[in-house]
Amino acid sequence: MEPRPLQDEPVVGHITLRYWAAARAAAGLAEEQVEVTGPVSLADVLAGILARHAASPRLAEVLGTCSVLVGDRPVTSSDPAAVHVQPGQSVEFLPPFAGG
Repeated sequence: MEPRPLQDEPVVGHITLRYWAAARAAAGLAEEQVEVTGPVSLADVLAGILARHAASPRLAEVLGTCSVLVGDRPVTSSDPAAVHVQPGQSVEFLPPFAGG
Protein backbone atom coordinates (compact mmCIF):
# COMPACT_ATOMS: atom_id res chain seq x y z
CA MET A 1 0.00 0.00 0.00
CA GLU A 2 1.29 3.47 -0.94
CA PRO A 3 1.62 6.01 1.88
CA ARG A 4 -1.01 8.71 1.62
CA PRO A 5 -0.21 12.42 1.95
CA LEU A 6 -1.20 13.95 5.27
CA GLN A 7 -2.83 16.88 3.57
CA ASP A 8 -5.76 16.98 1.15
CA GLU A 9 -3.75 18.33 -1.77
CA PRO A 10 -0.68 16.54 -3.12
CA VAL A 11 2.65 18.28 -2.69
CA VAL A 12 3.72 19.67 -6.06
CA GLY A 13 7.08 21.10 -5.16
CA HIS A 14 9.13 23.11 -2.75
CA ILE A 15 10.64 26.53 -2.29
CA THR A 16 14.15 27.14 -1.03
CA LEU A 17 14.67 29.74 1.67
CA ARG A 18 18.16 31.21 2.05
CA TYR A 19 19.24 33.30 4.99
CA TRP A 20 22.31 35.54 4.84
CA ALA A 21 24.47 37.09 7.58
CA ALA A 22 22.35 38.19 10.59
CA ALA A 23 19.31 36.34 9.19
CA ARG A 24 21.37 33.13 9.13
CA ALA A 25 22.44 33.71 12.74
CA ALA A 26 18.87 34.40 13.90
CA ALA A 27 17.37 31.44 11.99
CA GLY A 28 20.14 29.09 13.06
CA LEU A 29 20.63 27.78 9.53
CA ALA A 30 21.68 29.02 6.10
CA GLU A 31 19.00 27.34 4.01
CA GLU A 32 15.84 25.29 4.26
CA GLN A 33 13.33 23.82 1.85
CA VAL A 34 9.59 24.08 2.38
CA GLU A 35 7.05 21.89 0.62
CA VAL A 36 4.21 23.70 -1.14
CA THR A 37 1.12 22.61 -3.05
CA GLY A 38 1.23 25.48 -5.51
CA PRO A 39 2.02 29.19 -5.57
CA VAL A 40 2.10 30.81 -2.13
CA SER A 41 2.24 34.43 -1.09
CA LEU A 42 5.40 35.88 0.41
CA ALA A 43 3.26 36.81 3.43
CA ASP A 44 2.46 33.11 3.93
CA VAL A 45 6.14 32.22 3.51
CA LEU A 46 7.08 34.74 6.21
CA ALA A 47 4.35 33.49 8.55
CA GLY A 48 5.59 29.93 8.08
CA ILE A 49 9.19 30.96 8.81
CA LEU A 50 8.18 32.69 12.04
CA ALA A 51 6.07 29.69 13.11
CA ARG A 52 8.88 27.19 12.42
CA HIS A 53 11.46 29.37 14.17
CA ALA A 54 9.34 30.58 17.08
CA ALA A 55 12.22 29.85 19.46
CA SER A 56 14.13 32.73 17.83
CA PRO A 57 12.23 35.93 18.65
CA ARG A 58 15.02 37.97 17.05
CA LEU A 59 14.30 36.46 13.62
CA ALA A 60 11.16 38.57 13.04
CA GLU A 61 13.12 41.75 13.75
CA VAL A 62 15.97 40.73 11.44
CA LEU A 63 13.65 39.68 8.60
CA GLY A 64 11.92 43.06 8.89
CA THR A 65 15.18 44.77 7.89
CA CYS A 66 16.07 42.40 5.04
CA SER A 67 16.00 42.96 1.33
CA VAL A 68 14.13 40.05 -0.23
CA LEU A 69 14.69 38.35 -3.56
CA VAL A 70 12.15 35.97 -5.06
CA GLY A 71 14.11 34.09 -7.67
CA ASP A 72 16.36 36.82 -9.03
CA ARG A 73 13.72 39.56 -8.63
CA PRO A 74 13.94 42.10 -5.79
CA VAL A 75 10.65 42.46 -3.94
CA THR A 76 11.30 46.11 -2.94
CA SER A 77 8.29 47.68 -1.22
CA SER A 78 5.64 45.37 -2.67
CA ASP A 79 2.96 44.09 -0.31
CA PRO A 80 4.10 40.58 0.70
CA ALA A 81 0.52 39.34 0.29
CA ALA A 82 0.65 40.36 -3.39
CA VAL A 83 4.00 38.70 -4.14
CA HIS A 84 3.64 35.09 -5.28
CA VAL A 85 6.32 32.45 -4.89
CA GLN A 86 6.11 29.52 -7.30
CA PRO A 87 7.21 25.96 -6.50
CA GLY A 88 10.87 25.61 -7.46
CA GLN A 89 11.73 29.23 -6.72
CA SER A 90 14.06 30.50 -4.03
CA VAL A 91 13.48 33.30 -1.54
CA GLU A 92 16.58 35.01 -0.19
CA PHE A 93 16.74 37.24 2.88
CA LEU A 94 19.63 39.71 2.79
CA PRO A 95 20.12 41.94 5.85
CA PRO A 96 21.79 45.32 5.39
CA PHE A 97 25.54 44.85 5.17
CA ALA A 98 28.01 47.30 6.68
CA GLY A 99 30.41 48.85 4.20
CA GLY A 100 28.59 48.02 1.01
